[in-house]
Amino acid sequence: MMKKKRLSASKASLVLFLCQMISALDVPLDSKLLEELSQPPTITQQSPKDYIVDPRENIVIQCEAKGKPPPSFSWTRNGTHFDIDKDAQVTMKPNSGTLVINIMNGGKAEAYEGIYQCTARNERGAAISNNIVIRPSRSPLWTKEKLEPHQVREGDSLVLHCRPPVGLPPPIIFWMDNAFQRLPQSERVSQGLNGDLYFSNVQPEDTREDYICYARFNHTQTIQQKQPISVKVFSMDSLNDTIAANLSDTDIYGAKPVTEKQPILLTPTGSTSTKVELRGSVLLLECIAAGLPTPGIHWIKEGGELPANRTFFENFKKTLKIIDVSEADSGNYKCIARNILGSAYHVISVTVKAAPYWITAPRNLVLSPGEDGTLICRANGNPKPNISWLANGVPIAIAPEDPSRKVDGDTIIFSHVQERSSAVYQCNASNEYGYLLANAFVNVLAEPPRILTPANKLYQVIADSPALLDCAYFGSPKPEIEWFKGVKGSILRGNEYVFHDNGTLEIPVAQKDSTGTYTCVARNELGKIQNEVQLEVKDPTMIIKQPEYKVIQRYGQVSFECIIKHDSTLLATVTWLKDNDELPDDERFLVGKDNLTIMNVTDKDDGTYTCIVNTTLDSVSASAVLTVVARPNPPFDLELTGQLERSVELSWIPGDENNSPITSFVIEYEDGLHEPGVWHYQTEVPGTQTTVQLKLSPYVNYSFRVIAVNEIGRSQPSEPSEQYLTKSANPDENPSNVQGIGSEPDNLVITWEPLKGFQSNGPGLQYKVSWRQKDVDDEWTSVIVANVSKYIVSGTPTFVPYEIKVQALNDLGYAPEPSEVIGHSGEDLPMVAPGNVQVHVINSTLAKVHWDPVPLKTVRGHLQGYKVYYWKVQSLSRRSRRHVEKKILTFRGNKTFGMLPGLEPYSSYKLNVRVVNGKGEGPASPDKVFKTPEGVPSSPSFLKITNPTLDSLTLEWGSPTHPNGVLTSYVLKFQPINNTHELGPLVEIRIPANESSLILKNLNYSTRYKFYFNAQTSVGSGSQITEEAVTIMDEAMASRQVDIATQGWFIGLMCAVALLILILLIVCFIRRNKGGKYPVKEKEDAHADPEIQPMKEDDGTFGEYSDAEDHKPLKKGSRTPSDRTVKKEDSDDSLVDYGEGVNGQFNEDGSFIGQYSGKKEKEPAEGNESSEAPSPVNAMNSFV
Repeated sequence: MMKKKRLSASKASLVLFLCQMISALDVPLDSKLLEELSQPPTITQQSPKDYIVDPRENIVIQCEAKGKPPPSFSWTRNGTHFDIDKDAQVTMKPNSGTLVINIMNGGKAEAYEGIYQCTARNERGAAISNNIVIRPSRSPLWTKEKLEPHQVREGDSLVLHCRPPVGLPPPIIFWMDNAFQRLPQSERVSQGLNGDLYFSNVQPEDTREDYICYARFNHTQTIQQKQPISVKVFSMDSLNDTIAANLSDTDIYGAKPVTEKQPILLTPTGSTSTKVELRGSVLLLECIAAGLPTPGIHWIKEGGELPANRTFFENFKKTLKIIDVSEADSGNYKCIARNILGSAYHVISVTVKAAPYWITAPRNLVLSPGEDGTLICRANGNPKPNISWLANGVPIAIAPEDPSRKVDGDTIIFSHVQERSSAVYQCNASNEYGYLLANAFVNVLAEPPRILTPANKLYQVIADSPALLDCAYFGSPKPEIEWFKGVKGSILRGNEYVFHDNGTLEIPVAQKDSTGTYTCVARNELGKIQNEVQLEVKDPTMIIKQPEYKVIQRYGQVSFECIIKHDSTLLATVTWLKDNDELPDDERFLVGKDNLTIMNVTDKDDGTYTCIVNTTLDSVSASAVLTVVARPNPPFDLELTGQLERSVELSWIPGDENNSPITSFVIEYEDGLHEPGVWHYQTEVPGTQTTVQLKLSPYVNYSFRVIAVNEIGRSQPSEPSEQYLTKSANPDENPSNVQGIGSEPDNLVITWEPLKGFQSNGPGLQYKVSWRQKDVDDEWTSVIVANVSKYIVSGTPTFVPYEIKVQALNDLGYAPEPSEVIGHSGEDLPMVAPGNVQVHVINSTLAKVHWDPVPLKTVRGHLQGYKVYYWKVQSLSRRSRRHVEKKILTFRGNKTFGMLPGLEPYSSYKLNVRVVNGKGEGPASPDKVFKTPEGVPSSPSFLKITNPTLDSLTLEWGSPTHPNGVLTSYVLKFQPINNTHELGPLVEIRIPANESSLILKNLNYSTRYKFYFNAQTSVGSGSQITEEAVTIMDEAMASRQVDIATQGWFIGLMCAVALLILILLIVCFIRRNKGGKYPVKEKEDAHADPEIQPMKEDDGTFGEYSDAEDHKPLKKGSRTPSDRTVKKEDSDDSLVDYGEGVNGQFNEDGSFIGQYSGKKEKEPAEGNESSEAPSPVNAMNSFV
């Protein structure tokens, strides 16, 4: 929801200046201009026509006027000149016509009572005020009178008259007691418009002696009090007692009880009356009636309707009030008083008259010499008012003649006026209800044009809205106005502009290109003047993301977005409203730059939220509704109806759904007789249903409650309903889950699920338990038990079937015949073991065992299955015994075979089999021995390579942890690795099983080798273990390299190379700081000097390059391809990481512990490369 409104700074000026008449000039309300122009007097302030003054204070009669030159003032009193200089108590304020009559220093207000009129005069005319009637306020005392007590019979009507003294203005009347407490009023007792207190019928409680009428005179701030009035009401009971005490026993008399009376009107009297009211005032009509019971009042207008929105009822509908009455409210108004005995009515004929009121009041005329004009004075009233004219306060008939003026009833016509035609004219419209007096001057001026709009005034408007550029002007004759765009632009014409009579230029749809300077030119026959104004057209303010409708749960958090776009030169302010009012003063409301967030939302946050964006030129707004949802309020007013033995109807009133419709009602019940305080689910009905027929059980003291459910959740439970106790009856059902299971070999335990309290259907719930052995011609054996759910039958045979039944009964009788169930007496351990146990070994880790089932009679219980116990006796390869750990496998049911997984190869095992029932296991079968065949061994426990020489390596290993058979041999495979990342020819050697070391000879010096090692049994080869090692380099060559490294020429060459590299690095650093690029990396790659290590691309530090994918070392257990070449895509084992420049490191015993690293890029082989650490000789060889 979005609404936009555009503001313009020009509109205020438009209202001010769009008032000029074509036939006359209008003098703008410009203070500087008014100071310069001659102007006849204008009355600006005067006292009210009917002026009631406080006789204790000075009397101030106001009369203020303006004009050029400033006017002088004079007064008349009662139609004659009032010479204030002759009365020392009267002064006139300086530069004013206001009179101050000094009463506080000895004057008397009554002496100055009269009709006053003020005249303001200058050389261009005279203006007069209204006739101001001065009357001092009066608050006379109450006349003394003797007040007799009122003795009234109960039920009669009564009027207590107030008759306050006549004051000016009339006093406000109210009734109080001696304690200054207002007397309570009601339909029966109320105060009338005349101040009297009316009793439609009196009651004994009306008896009191302090009915006091007070009159408050607001003007003098005084209160007058009438003497207290005493009222005594005689009740019929007291009258009977009084009469009975004065009569003999033989007299027969009985006072009648209070008699009911039909209505009669206390005021107004008679059946009809009339009332005259003036237009625009308040019409008050009153009807007060007597009667018992107290009558009610009803008002109607005959032949019409009471006016809507202007009709009010007061004083318990005894007063009809119509505000702002008009002639249309004239007519007959009927009040009807009615009680159970009848009615009475009164018709008031209302006539609405009207004091004169303006239709067209005369307006000031500013004319140029030779122009024409008119003064129009039109008024209406009832009766129609008379119109009379005065000139400068003198009736126009005896005023000096003016040839340019002609009077035509309510109009004065002026033709070819001259400067001497200036005057002030008064129009008087009067009838019997009042008069109107208006001053209007005719001012004839000859003035050159003047532009009143400030020069270079800046106007700012929003694009696509109207632009109003002011050119407030004055001149006589009236100037012509022209507009130009720019200082030297052409005159503006066409439909794209609107030229107003007050000089304003309107651009109906301003665009960005409308921005610029506009020039207004005003000219008449006496001169010409121009003025420039500036117009700026701004981009409109927009809400590009408006707040959206939100539904939020109570105590949640919600945000409304309001993202805006506005002209960058305008300051935008964002204001949030809730329901068109300010946000609550609550810290839960967080106003951000682009959003409003409400924390911990409550129900009172529900409503419409409006984002208002204001700039100095425009305003936009967008609104969204927040709906706060919550679990419903609990239902209430639960009622039980239609109570029957097995059903009842429950009804309820839903609680507030909290903005989320109720989907269902859950009905719960409490059994106050059997489970007090515990509530159970009864049923669930749709959310549109508020009554339900509930099925009941006998002998339950029901209470119900209802829970409402909506999408948010469940309400709190309602208050419980009234209790309803149903009658007792035989049980309807028998216990459930009846079972017969023996706990000992010689008993039968019968169990059942007992009935719940409400299922007993009556007092004295018991159970009849019956049993007999199945398939035996026995009679039923029965017992009756109570308050238990188990019965034990002793002395039974072991594990025989029984027929069982359990029947419920209470004090009223038995439940229906129960169904029979089959149970068994107690079990005993099985008597025999399974026979003919056979084992079939499938492979080295799996065997299958077979056995014959035992006879069912020997099981002596429910057959649950067979258990196979098996354990490893020893390993055949090691001939050593160890701790025996038995394993158990259970095979359910009547199975006669099973599989034994997870066996160890080449081992000796034993097993036995046992039958299982509910009591336990039977005896074990004889142990059966079986052996598992050989398997492949595990990998050797370790492989160590030591003592590297120029052409040999020593290998040491440990035997497999799990030989899984008799080892036949070890297999060693090895191959060299060159620096092209390829594997050399694979060599295989078989080693006797009893060996644990081997010296490999005739190897290449300074060469890396990879070794693969595994053990074998007669079954096959086991897992292999891998290692790598390097032979050392030739000592003679190393000695020669060291000698070269000590030569001076070589050292000097190395220093020169280092200096050159340093210079290159400095240049590269400088160029890189200046934004240039220098190919240092390429120059470094061009050198083969291993000492110059590549720089890491990520952080610029010196280090090693590595490749996470292509350059990984071989993993243990990898297989060599048939072409003896390791390929990246074929294996994770890669030799690419093993490059030049790093030698293996050795312990003191010569064992290999080194790590290898490699280069990121492959380099061509130069000379005799090796894998040893770089030295100065190597650097020299690679450099030259």
